[in-house]
Amino acid sequence: MAYHSPCFTHPSFGDLTPDRVIIFDTTLRDGEQSPGFSMNLAEKLRMAEALVSLGVDVIEAGFPVASKGDFEAVSHIARHTRGSVICALARSGSIKDITAAGEALAPAERKRIHTFISTSPLHMKYKLRMEPNTVLELITAGNKAARQLTDDVEWSAEDGSRTEEDFLCRCVEAAIRAGATTINIPDTVGYATPKDMEHIFSMLRDRVPGADHVIFSAHNHNDLGLGVANTLASLHGGARQVECTINGIGERAGNAALEEIVMALRTRHDCYPYTTNIHTQKLLKVSRMLATITSFDVQPNKAIVGRNAFAHESGIHQDGIMKNAATYEIMTPESVGWSRSSLVMGKHSGRAAFREKLNALGYDTIDETRFNDAFTRFKDLADHKKLIYDEDIIALVDDEVRNHDHIRFVSMCVNTVSGHPSHVQLTLSIDQCAVEVTATGNGPIDAAFNALRQAFAHEAQLLLFSVAAITEGTDAQARTTVRLEESGKLVDGQGTDADTVVSAVRAYVHALNKLLIKRTRKKPKTIREREGNI
Repeated sequence: MAYHSPCFTHPSFGDLTPDRVIIFDTTLRDGEQSPGFSMNLAEKLRMAEALVSLGVDVIEAGFPVASKGDFEAVSHIARHTRGSVICALARSGSIKDITAAGEALAPAERKRIHTFISTSPLHMKYKLRMEPNTVLELITAGNKAARQLTDDVEWSAEDGSRTEEDFLCRCVEAAIRAGATTINIPDTVGYATPKDMEHIFSMLRDRVPGADHVIFSAHNHNDLGLGVANTLASLHGGARQVECTINGIGERAGNAALEEIVMALRTRHDCYPYTTNIHTQKLLKVSRMLATITSFDVQPNKAIVGRNAFAHESGIHQDGIMKNAATYEIMTPESVGWSRSSLVMGKHSGRAAFREKLNALGYDTIDETRFNDAFTRFKDLADHKKLIYDEDIIALVDDEVRNHDHIRFVSMCVNTVSGHPSHVQLTLSIDQCAVEVTATGNGPIDAAFNALRQAFAHEAQLLLFSVAAITEGTDAQARTTVRLEESGKLVDGQGTDADTVVSAVRAYVHALNKLLIKRTRKKPKTIREREGNI
């Protein structure tokens, strides 16, 4: 079906050409709902600024009514972030939600309120316990209330892909009449196929009065691994906004990945003749930033930003690449931010060279204090390691830029003899006060973790402990991941060091700092209703 240009001026974007796709990033809202993916206020602000730099059109900053922390995060992002539309989520049936969203967004240069309600028979019967006519009334009331606070209003049909077509048309028509300027049809549980999504958008644009006066949006989850495919099919059906996250993070199996959608549009322009405002050369930098903040590494074979995405081990592939890169690379590494820097780092490298290397790796905004700490650790590592790889530098810089405001690792002495308990003497800085403890355990790591429990008393349970080498060789740095659980709250921490025991302690300390943040947050009544699982 051919797409025709909307015959209206969008309140935030003005006149849009038919091939223009709006990128709506929900990393800070839907993405953060993943277990363990919590971010503090400073980290959310960093991510928001990175998303603006990337060229994201709309940043969904959070769900203000869910907690005091969410309200503050949306408000701070609205106040300090310029260049993108700042969006806040609210339930269609709650004036309190919509009022909170409006208050949090008040300082924004450009703002959007995003209301939602379930429309599928399953959700209406068992989750909402509402009749269809009540849902229609709430759609109208919610959008009218949001329009009193901003001209840019989006409405979402939660579980829209499993909603009966006739009722979905009535819901969309009601939302448009009540003032919605963007209509989002989410595949909330990742059930749909590309054929389904293309049909839904084509059908709505054909049947709903006023459909040519709004932007249609796609929000696809990845439960069957079809999130990106469903998003691209939605564009064929007439959607002109895509809702996605960096690295595809999100509840359950995650959301459609921003970097995959954007590069699919760029690489296969013959099939998808659409344009975005994304600066693709910054994709890797933003991906790494998110991985650092959340402590969730990108899988090696992840499309676009995985470390193996442009790696070639097969002899046949290597031969082809040397003759012509296009034989096995459908896009250039540089187009998404990979660097072919030949700057070799070692123990004789100075501060200027280290700074240049960090800039090449995407760490051009690191503050002076953290730069100094990272450089000190780099020099220490260089004294013990002959070859310093980019991955080594990335790991130690990531470790420094993580938030350790309350608890910091200072030093540790380990004494271990086979067949006997290990002894650890550990020094931490807790709120800038030195705390020194000693402990024993069944091995050095067990002893170190026992010392941590003495130095900072807590009831969190250790659910995951994982160690991996960053590069090859016996002198490789270790990257440790620790997962803690306390009262239903999950946090993951990461730490790196040439000493495996030290890397484990750094990871545990990082997890404790994140747990302190979560302790201050008010838990919503229900995940799906309060946080908005759309």
